[in-house]
Amino acid sequence: MNTIAKNKRIRRKIIDYIFTILCYLSLFLGVVALSSIIITLFVKGINAVNFRLFFENLPPLGQVGGLKNAILGSVMITGVAIIASAPIGILIATYLTEFPSKGKLGSIVRFINDILLSAPSIIIGLFVYSVIVTVTGHFSAMAGMVALALIAVPMIVRTSEDVMKVIPNNLREAAVALGVSRWKITVFVIYRAAKSGLITGVILALARIAGETAPLLFTVLNNQFPSSDIFKPMANLPVVMFQYALSPYKNSQELAWAAALIITVTILVLNILTRLVFSRKRKIT
Repeated sequence: MNTIAKNKRIRRKIIDYIFTILCYLSLFLGVVALSSIIITLFVKGINAVNFRLFFENLPPLGQVGGLKNAILGSVMITGVAIIASAPIGILIATYLTEFPSKGKLGSIVRFINDILLSAPSIIIGLFVYSVIVTVTGHFSAMAGMVALALIAVPMIVRTSEDVMKVIPNNLREAAVALGVSRWKITVFVIYRAAKSGLITGVILALARIAGETAPLLFTVLNNQFPSSDIFKPMANLPVVMFQYALSPYKNSQELAWAAALIITVTILVLNILTRLVFSRKRKIT
């Protein structure tokens, strides 16, 4: 019996060592892959980062210019999309967690949300193309905003629902015992307790849609000239990356790398600032 127990302990230790080694190996491979991507973006894109990049508009292929109108276009398109999708996603998540339906409506909403969450972005772009672009007869920034909002909403719903589910029921029960109405409990208790998670979910959705290219190719396309009209094509960084990266000209390829670098750094800075702000708030409280 002692021999059998000893063999089992040895086997468990061997399995534990193998599992630990596999975990560290996976971590190493992930860090190496991520570091390689970031380093490549900086090496390739830093050559085009200069004064002209932020103060001149897109040049014709092969010529020297900047990304001013593409940057402004991306900020406008993604900004409006996330501003429109955030309240919709949070309200849907609120219904699923705080106002559970007696019928099957909640299950149907959750099922549809899961389908949209796993749907390829190009399918969303094609849907918006058939619904808006073909009806209006032309590409537009508005169609791109709708496509990006449809991509962002399912992510916000999923993250917001998960965050609000972990809020202790004691908070709800205490508010009910004080005679607080249901909507005030949701707004002033649940939302306040889940604030950091809700904002994190919105930022994750923003990170997802900031670099989406396929939906914008079907909806916004591109515009070499400055434009603030959302009912017309508008320059944006993802489509510039796609078009200029395929160009045989070095100047255009450098602009494509610079666009990729701008998107990556922006999302990285947003995530770091969010973590710093909320970690400081936790220390204060």
